[in-house]
Amino acid sequence: MEQIGNARPDLRSAIAALQALMPGAVYTDVDLSALSRWRVGGIADCIVAPRTLDEIRTLMRFVGDAEIPYVVIGSSSNLMFADEGLRVLGIHFGAEFSQLRIEGNTVWSQAGVWVPEFARQVARAGLTGAEHVCGIPGTLGGLIYMNGGSQRKGIGDNIAEVTTITPSGDIQRYDQTSCSFAYRASRFQASNDIILEARFQFDHSGEADAIRRSMLSILRQRREKFPRKLPNCGSVFVSNPAMYDEYGPPGAVIEQCGLKGVVHGGAQISPLHANFIVNNGRATASDLLYLIHKVRDTVRARTGYDMPAEVRYLTPEGELTPAHLKAEQLFRQPAPVTAPANRFDAASSR
Repeated sequence: MEQIGNARPDLRSAIAALQALMPGAVYTDVDLSALSRWRVGGIADCIVAPRTLDEIRTLMRFVGDAEIPYVVIGSSSNLMFADEGLRVLGIHFGAEFSQLRIEGNTVWSQAGVWVPEFARQVARAGLTGAEHVCGIPGTLGGLIYMNGGSQRKGIGDNIAEVTTITPSGDIQRYDQTSCSFAYRASRFQASNDIILEARFQFDHSGEADAIRRSMLSILRQRREKFPRKLPNCGSVFVSNPAMYDEYGPPGAVIEQCGLKGVVHGGAQISPLHANFIVNNGRATASDLLYLIHKVRDTVRARTGYDMPAEVRYLTPEGELTPAHLKAEQLFRQPAPVTAPANRFDAASSR
Protein backbone atom coordinates (compact mmCIF):
# COMPACT_ATOMS: atom_id res chain seq x y z
CA MET A 1 0.00 0.00 0.00
CA GLU A 2 1.26 3.45 -0.86
CA GLN A 3 0.54 6.61 1.08
CA ILE A 4 -1.03 8.91 -1.48
CA GLY A 5 -3.67 11.60 -1.25
CA ASN A 6 -6.43 10.96 -3.77
CA ALA A 7 -9.23 9.91 -1.43
CA ARG A 8 -12.87 10.73 -2.18
CA PRO A 9 -13.83 14.28 -1.15
CA ASP A 10 -16.48 13.08 1.33
CA LEU A 11 -13.84 11.17 3.31
CA ARG A 12 -10.96 13.60 3.01
CA SER A 13 -11.51 15.45 6.30
CA ALA A 14 -11.78 12.23 8.28
CA ILE A 15 -8.67 10.83 6.62
CA ALA A 16 -6.69 13.97 7.40
CA ALA A 17 -7.68 13.67 11.07
CA LEU A 18 -6.70 9.98 11.11
CA GLN A 19 -3.32 10.76 9.57
CA ALA A 20 -2.70 13.24 12.38
CA LEU A 21 -3.76 10.71 15.03
CA MET A 22 -1.88 7.73 13.55
CA PRO A 23 0.96 8.95 11.33
CA GLY A 24 2.39 6.25 9.10
CA ALA A 25 -0.59 3.92 9.55
CA VAL A 26 -3.15 5.50 7.18
CA TYR A 27 -3.23 4.63 3.47
CA THR A 28 -5.46 6.04 0.73
CA ASP A 29 -6.50 4.85 -2.72
CA VAL A 30 -5.51 1.28 -1.95
CA ASP A 31 -5.75 -1.36 -4.69
CA LEU A 32 -7.68 -4.14 -2.97
CA SER A 33 -6.59 -6.70 -5.56
CA ALA A 34 -3.08 -6.36 -4.10
CA LEU A 35 -4.43 -7.37 -0.68
CA SER A 36 -6.81 -10.05 -1.96
CA ARG A 37 -5.85 -13.73 -1.89
CA TRP A 38 -8.03 -13.99 -5.01
CA ARG A 39 -6.36 -10.93 -6.57
CA VAL A 40 -9.70 -9.24 -7.27
CA GLY A 41 -11.27 -6.02 -6.06
CA GLY A 42 -11.41 -2.33 -6.82
CA ILE A 43 -9.94 0.68 -5.00
CA ALA A 44 -10.43 1.31 -1.27
CA ASP A 45 -10.65 4.97 -0.29
CA CYS A 46 -8.80 4.45 2.99
CA ILE A 47 -7.14 1.60 4.91
CA VAL A 48 -5.76 1.99 8.44
CA ALA A 49 -3.25 -0.54 9.82
CA PRO A 50 -3.05 -0.08 13.62
CA ARG A 51 0.16 -1.26 15.28
CA THR A 52 -0.61 -1.21 18.99
CA LEU A 53 -3.54 -1.59 21.37
CA ASP A 54 -3.35 2.15 22.11
CA GLU A 55 -3.67 2.92 18.40
CA ILE A 56 -6.65 0.58 18.14
CA ARG A 57 -8.36 2.28 21.08
CA THR A 58 -7.64 5.70 19.59
CA LEU A 59 -8.99 4.57 16.24
CA MET A 60 -12.20 3.08 17.65
CA ARG A 61 -12.95 6.15 19.74
CA PHE A 62 -12.36 8.38 16.73
CA VAL A 63 -14.58 6.42 14.34
CA GLY A 64 -17.23 6.11 17.06
CA ASP A 65 -17.30 9.83 17.84
CA ALA A 66 -17.26 10.74 14.13
CA GLU A 67 -19.75 7.98 13.23
CA ILE A 68 -17.47 6.71 10.46
CA PRO A 69 -18.51 3.32 9.04
CA TYR A 70 -15.73 0.73 8.92
CA VAL A 71 -14.96 -2.91 8.22
CA VAL A 72 -12.14 -5.13 9.52
CA ILE A 73 -9.85 -6.78 6.96
CA GLY A 74 -7.29 -9.48 7.67
CA SER A 75 -5.42 -11.46 5.02
CA SER A 76 -8.67 -11.89 3.01
CA SER A 77 -8.37 -15.70 2.90
CA ASN A 78 -12.15 -15.99 3.17
CA LEU A 79 -13.03 -12.59 1.75
CA MET A 80 -14.04 -11.41 -1.71
CA PHE A 81 -13.65 -7.71 -2.42
CA ALA A 82 -16.16 -6.02 -4.71
CA ASP A 83 -15.08 -4.90 -8.17
CA GLU A 84 -16.38 -1.46 -7.21
CA GLY A 85 -13.92 -1.18 -4.32
CA LEU A 86 -14.59 0.00 -0.76
CA ARG A 87 -16.17 3.32 0.20
CA VAL A 88 -15.97 2.88 3.99
CA LEU A 89 -12.90 2.80 6.21
CA GLY A 90 -10.97 -0.48 6.16
CA ILE A 91 -9.14 -1.54 9.34
CA HIS A 92 -6.35 -3.96 8.44
CA PHE A 93 -4.75 -6.37 10.92
CA GLY A 94 -1.50 -7.95 9.77
CA ALA A 95 2.20 -8.05 10.61
CA GLU A 96 1.93 -4.76 12.50
CA PHE A 97 -0.14 -6.51 15.18
CA SER A 98 1.37 -9.98 15.52
CA GLN A 99 2.93 -10.66 18.90
CA LEU A 100 2.89 -14.25 20.21
CA ARG A 101 3.89 -15.70 23.58
CA ILE A 102 4.05 -19.30 24.86
CA GLU A 103 4.23 -20.39 28.50
CA GLY A 104 3.87 -24.09 29.23
CA ASN A 105 0.85 -25.31 27.30
CA THR A 106 -0.70 -21.83 27.09
CA VAL A 107 -0.34 -19.65 23.98
CA TRP A 108 -1.25 -15.96 23.72
CA SER A 109 -1.42 -14.51 20.22
CA GLN A 110 -2.53 -11.24 18.62
CA ALA A 111 -4.97 -11.24 15.72
CA GLY A 112 -2.43 -10.30 13.05
CA VAL A 113 -0.24 -13.40 13.46
CA TRP A 114 0.12 -15.43 10.23
CA VAL A 115 -1.61 -18.77 10.84
CA PRO A 116 1.15 -21.05 9.42
CA GLU A 117 3.69 -19.26 11.64
CA PHE A 118 1.36 -19.69 14.62
CA ALA A 119 1.23 -23.45 13.94
CA ARG A 120 5.04 -23.64 13.62
CA GLN A 121 5.62 -21.80 16.89
CA VAL A 122 3.17 -24.05 18.74
CA ALA A 123 4.85 -27.15 17.29
CA ARG A 124 8.35 -25.94 18.22
CA ALA A 125 7.16 -25.70 21.83
CA GLY A 126 6.22 -29.41 21.74
CA LEU A 127 2.51 -28.60 21.84
CA THR A 128 0.03 -30.59 19.78
CA GLY A 129 -3.40 -29.54 18.50
CA ALA A 130 -2.56 -26.81 15.99
CA GLU A 131 -1.21 -29.10 13.26
CA HIS A 132 -4.43 -28.97 11.25
CA VAL A 133 -4.08 -25.20 10.61
CA CYS A 134 -0.45 -25.32 9.45
CA GLY A 135 -1.33 -24.93 5.77
CA ILE A 136 -4.13 -22.37 6.09
CA PRO A 137 -3.10 -18.98 4.66
CA GLY A 138 -4.55 -16.21 6.76
CA THR A 139 -4.29 -14.26 9.98
CA LEU A 140 -5.36 -15.56 13.35
CA GLY A 141 -8.21 -13.09 13.79
CA GLY A 142 -9.90 -14.37 10.64
CA LEU A 143 -9.26 -17.99 11.65
CA ILE A 144 -11.03 -17.40 14.97
CA TYR A 145 -13.86 -15.46 13.31
CA MET A 146 -14.56 -18.41 10.99
CA ASN A 147 -13.57 -21.12 13.50
CA GLY A 148 -11.31 -22.22 10.69
CA GLY A 149 -9.34 -25.42 10.40
CA SER A 150 -8.89 -28.50 8.27
CA GLN A 151 -9.57 -32.23 8.61
CA ARG A 152 -13.07 -31.23 9.83
CA LYS A 153 -11.53 -29.57 12.90
CA GLY A 154 -11.87 -25.99 14.15
CA ILE A 155 -9.43 -23.76 16.01
CA GLY A 156 -12.16 -23.05 18.58
CA ASP A 157 -11.49 -26.43 20.20
CA ASN A 158 -8.26 -25.05 21.66
CA ILE A 159 -9.38 -21.54 22.54
CA ALA A 160 -9.66 -20.65 26.21
CA GLU A 161 -10.44 -16.95 25.81
CA VAL A 162 -10.85 -14.33 23.07
CA THR A 163 -10.26 -10.62 23.69
CA THR A 164 -12.13 -8.08 21.57
CA ILE A 165 -12.71 -4.36 21.39
CA THR A 166 -16.17 -2.92 20.91
CA PRO A 167 -17.07 -0.05 18.56
CA SER A 168 -17.04 2.24 21.60
CA GLY A 169 -13.49 1.21 22.53
CA ASP A 170 -14.30 -1.11 25.45
CA ILE A 171 -12.32 -4.33 25.94
CA GLN A 172 -14.38 -7.54 26.19
CA ARG A 173 -13.29 -11.10 26.98
CA TYR A 174 -15.15 -14.27 26.04
CA ASP A 175 -14.46 -17.77 27.29
CA GLN A 176 -14.74 -20.72 24.94
CA THR A 177 -18.41 -21.37 25.70
CA SER A 178 -19.34 -17.71 25.16
CA CYS A 179 -17.64 -17.76 21.74
CA SER A 180 -20.40 -20.12 20.48
CA PHE A 181 -18.05 -22.01 18.19
CA ALA A 182 -19.64 -24.34 15.65
CA TYR A 183 -18.51 -25.71 12.30
CA ARG A 184 -17.00 -22.66 10.54
CA ALA A 185 -19.01 -20.36 12.78
CA SER A 186 -18.61 -18.23 15.90
CA ARG A 187 -20.43 -15.50 17.80
CA PHE A 188 -18.14 -12.91 16.19
CA GLN A 189 -19.84 -13.33 12.82
CA ALA A 190 -22.93 -11.67 14.30
CA SER A 191 -21.01 -9.08 16.35
CA ASN A 192 -19.41 -5.70 15.76
CA ASP A 193 -16.57 -6.55 18.13
CA ILE A 194 -13.06 -6.68 16.66
CA ILE A 195 -10.95 -9.68 17.66
CA LEU A 196 -7.66 -8.48 19.17
CA GLU A 197 -6.04 -11.58 20.64
CA ALA A 198 -6.74 -15.02 22.02
CA ARG A 199 -5.47 -17.41 24.67
CA PHE A 200 -5.13 -21.07 23.69
CA GLN A 201 -4.60 -24.31 25.55
CA PHE A 202 -2.79 -27.18 23.82
CA ASP A 203 -1.57 -30.60 24.93
CA HIS A 204 2.11 -30.76 25.84
CA SER A 205 3.46 -33.90 24.16
CA GLY A 206 7.10 -32.82 24.16
CA GLU A 207 7.53 -34.60 20.81
CA ALA A 208 8.35 -31.60 18.64
CA ASP A 209 9.89 -33.76 15.91
CA ALA A 210 6.82 -36.00 15.70
CA ILE A 211 4.54 -32.95 15.52
CA ARG A 212 6.74 -31.46 12.80
CA ARG A 213 6.54 -34.68 10.77
CA SER A 214 2.75 -34.64 11.10
CA MET A 215 2.64 -31.04 9.85
CA LEU A 216 4.91 -31.86 6.91
CA SER A 217 2.57 -34.71 5.99
CA ILE A 218 -0.43 -32.37 6.10
CA LEU A 219 1.38 -29.80 3.95
CA ARG A 220 2.40 -32.48 1.45
CA GLN A 221 -1.20 -33.65 1.15
CA ARG A 222 -2.37 -30.07 0.63
CA ARG A 223 0.21 -29.54 -2.12
CA GLU A 224 -0.97 -32.68 -3.88
CA LYS A 225 -4.70 -31.95 -3.54
CA PHE A 226 -5.08 -28.18 -3.70
CA PRO A 227 -4.16 -25.52 -6.29
CA ARG A 228 -1.28 -23.45 -4.97
CA LYS A 229 0.09 -21.61 -8.00
CA LEU A 230 -3.03 -19.61 -8.88
CA PRO A 231 -4.79 -17.05 -6.65
CA ASN A 232 -7.66 -18.56 -4.65
CA CYS A 233 -9.34 -18.23 -1.25
CA GLY A 234 -9.14 -21.89 -0.25
CA SER A 235 -12.27 -24.00 -0.01
CA VAL A 236 -15.26 -22.05 -1.31
CA PHE A 237 -18.15 -24.17 0.02
CA VAL A 238 -18.80 -25.43 3.54
CA SER A 239 -19.36 -29.15 3.87
CA ASN A 240 -23.00 -29.99 4.62
CA PRO A 241 -22.98 -32.97 7.05
CA ALA A 242 -26.16 -34.49 5.60
CA MET A 243 -24.93 -34.11 2.03
CA TYR A 244 -21.51 -35.42 3.06
CA ASP A 245 -23.06 -38.60 4.48
CA GLU A 246 -25.15 -39.18 1.36
CA TYR A 247 -22.87 -37.98 -1.45
CA GLY A 248 -19.49 -36.95 -0.07
CA PRO A 249 -17.60 -33.67 0.40
CA PRO A 250 -18.28 -30.57 -1.72
CA GLY A 251 -15.34 -31.13 -4.08
CA ALA A 252 -16.52 -34.64 -4.93
CA VAL A 253 -20.11 -33.53 -5.48
CA ILE A 254 -19.09 -30.63 -7.72
CA GLU A 255 -16.87 -32.97 -9.73
CA GLN A 256 -19.65 -35.53 -10.11
CA CYS A 257 -21.85 -32.73 -11.46
CA GLY A 258 -19.35 -32.28 -14.29
CA LEU A 259 -18.23 -28.81 -13.22
CA LYS A 260 -14.56 -29.44 -12.52
CA GLY A 261 -12.49 -27.16 -14.78
CA VAL A 262 -15.44 -24.99 -15.89
CA VAL A 263 -14.36 -21.46 -16.86
CA HIS A 264 -16.23 -18.17 -16.72
CA GLY A 265 -14.31 -15.04 -17.70
CA GLY A 266 -10.99 -15.17 -15.88
CA ALA A 267 -12.20 -17.55 -13.16
CA GLN A 268 -12.15 -21.34 -13.18
CA ILE A 269 -13.37 -24.18 -10.99
CA SER A 270 -10.00 -25.73 -10.29
CA PRO A 271 -9.11 -28.80 -12.37
CA LEU A 272 -7.13 -30.01 -9.34
CA HIS A 273 -9.84 -29.67 -6.66
CA ALA A 274 -13.41 -28.70 -7.51
CA ASN A 275 -14.08 -26.90 -4.20
CA PHE A 276 -11.54 -24.26 -5.22
CA ILE A 277 -12.17 -21.44 -7.67
CA VAL A 278 -8.98 -19.94 -9.08
CA ASN A 279 -8.10 -16.70 -10.80
CA ASN A 280 -6.44 -17.45 -14.13
CA GLY A 281 -5.02 -13.95 -14.27
CA ARG A 282 -7.91 -11.65 -15.20
CA ALA A 283 -10.85 -12.71 -13.04
CA THR A 284 -13.28 -10.23 -11.52
CA ALA A 285 -15.42 -10.68 -8.43
CA SER A 286 -18.39 -10.98 -10.79
CA ASP A 287 -16.71 -13.95 -12.53
CA LEU A 288 -16.19 -15.67 -9.18
CA LEU A 289 -19.76 -15.02 -8.08
CA TYR A 290 -21.11 -16.44 -11.31
CA LEU A 291 -19.27 -19.74 -10.77
CA ILE A 292 -20.46 -19.87 -7.16
CA HIS A 293 -24.02 -19.46 -8.43
CA LYS A 294 -23.56 -22.10 -11.14
CA VAL A 295 -22.14 -24.65 -8.69
CA ARG A 296 -24.92 -24.14 -6.15
CA ASP A 297 -27.64 -24.20 -8.79
CA THR A 298 -26.33 -27.39 -10.37
CA VAL A 299 -25.71 -29.21 -7.08
CA ARG A 300 -29.15 -28.23 -5.81
CA ALA A 301 -30.79 -29.61 -8.96
CA ARG A 302 -28.85 -32.88 -8.76
CA THR A 303 -28.97 -33.57 -5.02
CA GLY A 304 -31.59 -31.34 -3.41
CA TYR A 305 -28.95 -29.87 -1.09
CA ASP A 306 -27.84 -26.25 -0.84
CA MET A 307 -24.12 -25.69 -0.29
CA PRO A 308 -23.40 -22.48 1.63
CA ALA A 309 -20.26 -20.58 0.73
CA GLU A 310 -17.57 -20.25 3.36
CA VAL A 311 -16.22 -17.08 1.75
CA ARG A 312 -17.75 -13.68 2.56
CA TYR A 313 -18.43 -10.95 0.00
CA LEU A 314 -17.57 -7.39 1.05
CA THR A 315 -19.82 -4.75 -0.49
CA PRO A 316 -18.52 -1.25 -1.29
CA GLU A 317 -20.62 -0.06 1.67
CA GLY A 318 -18.72 -2.37 4.05
CA GLU A 319 -21.39 -5.03 4.50
CA LEU A 320 -20.23 -8.64 4.82
CA THR A 321 -22.52 -11.30 3.40
CA PRO A 322 -22.04 -14.97 2.47
CA ALA A 323 -20.86 -14.95 -1.15
CA HIS A 324 -23.60 -17.35 -2.24
CA LEU A 325 -26.29 -14.84 -1.22
CA LYS A 326 -24.67 -12.13 -3.33
CA ALA A 327 -24.32 -14.62 -6.21
CA GLU A 328 -28.02 -15.49 -6.04
CA GLN A 329 -28.95 -11.82 -5.94
CA LEU A 330 -26.99 -11.20 -9.14
CA PHE A 331 -27.62 -14.34 -11.17
CA ARG A 332 -30.47 -16.51 -9.96
CA GLN A 333 -33.53 -16.51 -12.16
CA PRO A 334 -36.96 -17.46 -10.77
CA ALA A 335 -37.71 -21.07 -11.62
CA PRO A 336 -40.38 -23.62 -10.69
CA VAL A 337 -39.50 -25.89 -7.81
CA THR A 338 -38.77 -29.43 -9.00
CA ALA A 339 -37.85 -32.62 -7.22
CA PRO A 340 -34.14 -33.52 -7.13
CA ALA A 341 -33.14 -35.65 -10.10
CA ASN A 342 -30.24 -37.77 -11.31
CA ARG A 343 -28.93 -38.81 -7.94
CA PHE A 344 -25.50 -40.31 -8.12
CA ASP A 345 -22.73 -42.01 -6.21
CA ALA A 346 -20.25 -39.33 -5.18
CA ALA A 347 -17.41 -41.57 -4.10
CA SER A 348 -14.87 -39.62 -6.14
CA SER A 349 -11.75 -37.92 -4.84
CA ARG A 350 -11.97 -35.11 -2.34
